[in-house]
Amino acid sequence: MSDYILIRKGRNIVSAFLHAFFNLLLGLGSVFITFSTASWIPGALLVVISKWRMFAVRPRYLFLNLKSNLVDLIVGFSFVFITYASGPTLLPIHFILAILYSAWLIVLKPMSTERASGIQALLAVFLGTTATTLMSASANAAFPVIFNFLIGFAAARHVLVQGDDPDFSFLSLLMGLIFAEFAWLCQSWLIVYTFKEIGFLLPQSAIILTTIVFLVGNIFSKISSDEEFNFKKIATPTIFSLALILIIVLWFSKPLFNV
Repeated sequence: MSDYILIRKGRNIVSAFLHAFFNLLLGLGSVFITFSTASWIPGALLVVISKWRMFAVRPRYLFLNLKSNLVDLIVGFSFVFITYASGPTLLPIHFILAILYSAWLIVLKPMSTERASGIQALLAVFLGTTATTLMSASANAAFPVIFNFLIGFAAARHVLVQGDDPDFSFLSLLMGLIFAEFAWLCQSWLIVYTFKEIGFLLPQSAIILTTIVFLVGNIFSKISSDEEFNFKKIATPTIFSLALILIIVLWFSKPLFNV
């Protein structure tokens, strides 16, 4: 019996090591293959191939699997697209993106607590809206509208599906529509901050949408958990979020702002 336990422990250690190793290869490979080829297609294909289990189901379960994996797909594609948008010159941002994607795959993605789900959703919003803005800044307005709808829908569903709310599908669609409307409005209000030292481009809309989702998430969490809603319990995140948005919009809204 003791020998069996030791064998099981050994297999678990080997499995954990291999899981971390292959995820590290995916994180580094998807970023640097995008940089080395100067094309987002190989990196995006690598992300899709890594999700092969999502397709290994009966056709009737494929759409459900796709919805369940949307946040992970958004994050993976976002790292690839941000790498592509950072240009063909090797910059610190490429190493930062590779490390962050590896950390997402190895550390954050496997977590399933309520707090972890919230962080995962916020990262999907921040990275997804950043990548969408950089990749579709000069494209037809339909592209950012559709992609932002998917980001809003996926982020809301990722958090709400873990609760007992029977209206999570409706609320997810509502959040997607809010994101789509915001993306449409941003076609006439496109502000991008450039961090020249590291080569990072940060759209203002990504900060605002992430802040809004953070605030809405806090409010929804308090409403869902408490019988009596008290504004004092959400005063701090509300004041912080509104102050941050006002400061960004009023003082950092030049057509081009270099940091």
